Amino acid sequence: MNVEYYFSVSQNPPVRPAGSWQNKKIKSTVIPTSIKFKLSGILRYLPTGDYFLSIKPNTLKIAVNTRLLLKNKLEGIGWFTFEALKRIVQSHPEHSFYFLFDRAFDESFIFGKNVTPIVIGPQARHPILHYIWFEFSIPKSLKKIQPDIFVSPDAYLSLKTNFKTLLVIHDLNFEHYPENMPALVRKYYKYFTPRFAKKATRIATVSDFSKQDIVKQYGIKPNKIDVVYNGANEKFKPISESEKTATKNRFTKGEDYFVFIGALNPRKNLVNLFRAFDIYRNASSTKAKLVVVGEKMWWTGEIKTTFENMQFKEDVVFTGRLEMEDLYRVIGSALAMTYVSYFEGFGIPIVEAFFAETPVITSNVTSMPEIAGDAALLVDPFDPEDIAKAMKKLTFDEELRNTLIEKGGKQRQLFSWENTAKNLWKSIEKTLNQKTAK
Repeated sequence: MNVEYYFSVSQNPPVRPAGSWQNKKIKSTVIPTSIKFKLSGILRYLPTGDYFLSIKPNTLKIAVNTRLLLKNKLEGIGWFTFEALKRIVQSHPEHSFYFLFDRAFDESFIFGKNVTPIVIGPQARHPILHYIWFEFSIPKSLKKIQPDIFVSPDAYLSLKTNFKTLLVIHDLNFEHYPENMPALVRKYYKYFTPRFAKKATRIATVSDFSKQDIVKQYGIKPNKIDVVYNGANEKFKPISESEKTATKNRFTKGEDYFVFIGALNPRKNLVNLFRAFDIYRNASSTKAKLVVVGEKMWWTGEIKTTFENMQFKEDVVFTGRLEMEDLYRVIGSALAMTYVSYFEGFGIPIVEAFFAETPVITSNVTSMPEIAGDAALLVDPFDPEDIAKAMKKLTFDEELRNTLIEKGGKQRQLFSWENTAKNLWKSIEKTLNQKTAK
């Protein structure tokens, strides 16, 4: 990015004032030290003496939609926002960040002295309130801030502002499975998201699959979209055998288990996971359990009915939402991660399992093959028999488990929150360098 630097020169003793050299402005892609060399030609023409060069970066104003930074309630997009912004803010103390919240915020989300938190209502958790917040409250706030850029990490944007904007779209699941959403939410997404995509100066997304989906669904030019992979929390790491034993004793009465993590909505495919678990238990002598971690976002009739009709439902353990101190132990102690969603823009639990050195079973559709590479067993998410077969393999084939763990150790190197922050910052730079919002 071309950063503007303001500089002035002064002399000691003051033979004459720097005069016309004061407050000159240049643009450079290099650090201030290198700018001194660019100015050496200018200094040659000044009277002999000791000169002092003052260089000051032209600080940017960066406004960010941070409404999903909620204490103890971070989900996938919330974690993306938290991990990326924390690193960007701390890496760029020269710039000013304006965090726009829709409710009282926790101080842990104010990542530096260069962050100004602003609370604007109403609390946007309903399509009508989304509209009011983004089309009235956000434009009013941005008009006061006058930012160089507005960054929105949650796929929502304002159509009533002309500031440069970077929009992060994580996936377009509602375009493929609209029936999984309440009617009003579905209508909001389908009406506004294509308009947001066209309005945005640039778009960032979390996988090449999602990039191609945005291009196909909305006719966005590929060179307008940057791929910014997710990472995994540093807490996810291998744990000791004693920790594994303690975790099993706590959650599954000492039995081995498969783990699922995510919001319990239809596209996470719990229906076929429940069916697969029954098939698996009937086909093997194991007493392994299924641990389900997450909140019941949309616990539909089909999910409820399938669960109630399970033969082995007593061996399904619902933990609800877990804090990180419990979550990394539960994933690290599992026989395998069973993440068989039928639509994902990324699939963070896959990467979390790689870091925890837990084998992974995941789907062979959408973004999941891209993220898993050759480090997971890929299954047809619409075929419970196929899922059950993979579960049986990982129960009894120790060599396969070890192979997947080893491959996972290599695949996980593609994903870190440090890389996420660096790549999102590059996307911010590209947005700033575009002449006009398109």
